[in-house]
Formats: sequence, C-alpha cells, structure tokens
Amino acid sequence: MRTRILLFMGIVSALFGMQKGQAQDWANLGQFQEANSQIEDPAPNEDRVVFMGNSITIGWLNSRPDFFKDKPYINRGISGQTTPQMLIRFRQDVVDLKPKVVVILAGTNDIAGNTGPSTLEMIADNIKGMAEIAHANGIKVIISSTLPAYDYPWKPGLEPADKIVSLNKMLKDYAESKGHIYLDYFSAMADERNGLPKKYAADEVHPTVKGYKVMEPLVEEAINKALSQ
Repeated sequence: MRTRILLFMGIVSALFGMQKGQAQDWANLGQFQEANSQIEDPAPNEDRVVFMGNSITIGWLNSRPDFFKDKPYINRGISGQTTPQMLIRFRQDVVDLKPKVVVILAGTNDIAGNTGPSTLEMIADNIKGMAEIAHANGIKVIISSTLPAYDYPWKPGLEPADKIVSLNKMLKDYAESKGHIYLDYFSAMADERNGLPKKYAADEVHPTVKGYKVMEPLVEEAINKALSQ
C-alpha cells in the first residue's frame, strides 16, 4: 500500500511539474530562444523577413523548405498558437531579429478556442498590437488574411467560415487605414463554402504543398511591395 501511495504521489508530482512548466512558458518563448541567439544582425543590404504564425507558418517551412532556402527568410511559426501568445513573443521572435519586414499570419486558432474563448475584436486587437510594435521599430508590416476553414477537425462544429470572413474584413480595413499591406490568401484559396478545399489542404485547415504553392507568389509580391515602400 505504501509503495502504491508513493507511486501515486510521484505521478501527481510529475504531472504538476509539467503543468507548472507549461504555465511558466505559456507563450513558448523557449521554442526559438537558442536559435535566435545564433542569428547575427542583418547585413547592410539584407532584406530580412520574419514569418510570424502558427502551424500553417511552420508547416510551410517543413513542407516547402526550398521556398525558404537561400533567402533572408526566418520562420517563427509555432503549432497551435493563438494571437495573445504570439503577441507575448513578438519582441523576442521578430523585433530582436531586426527584419525589414514581418509577415503575420494568425487568427484561426483563436477562433478554434485553443487558449480559451476569443471575440473577433480580441483577435484583431492582438494582431494590431503586433503591427504597432513592428511599426514602432521600423519594420514593414504585412497582415495576412486568415486562411479559409469550414470546420476544425480537432474541434468540430464551431462553424468558423463566416467568422473568418468577418475577421478578415476587420484586418483589411485596419491594414489599409494604417498603410500596412494586406495579404489576401483567402480570395485565392476559398471554395464555395468559404472553406479550404481538399486540393489545397487534406484536413481543410493545414495547406499541402499545392496550397503553399498558391500562397508563395502572393507573399513574394507582398514582400516586394513592402520593401519598395
């Protein structure tokens, strides 16, 4: 009996320790801390770009490494993240890397409720916060539309499609009012349901190679436009 009690206490202690560690790094600042420390300041003529986002952003690097190869592009996507988490790590993972341009792609995990309920206004405000921090540090801002999604496989029944349409309108209006670039992936990728078709994403959320190939010329155009401002 004593052995069982000690074993149970050990398991509880281990689980508590894991939860405590997660709570202490809720925004996952540790994910890129070491990698960031290895990055030197940009060369005088370097057009450095940081991609800030979630699994769609890091999945881009994993699925299409050649798109990032030999370019001054730094990918700082973390799977599952929401905009308040990105806002917390924005200085470390974007500003401190001294890019000329940041590409922000976010919002769908907020609508899915990954870190709790969020209104569209809350999501937009967090993205605006990132844009304001970037602008204050002389970084050109590209605000991407949230990608289409008809449903979330990990949390079905939330009916995100219309919410994403509304969020994107808010983001577009804000970007245009502040002189930022609005990058419209949505119009190029949405189907008749305002979802992401399987030809672009097997799970209708995370792009396949074919989906990323639609996105790549659009982001390159936006980056070139930002650099010419």
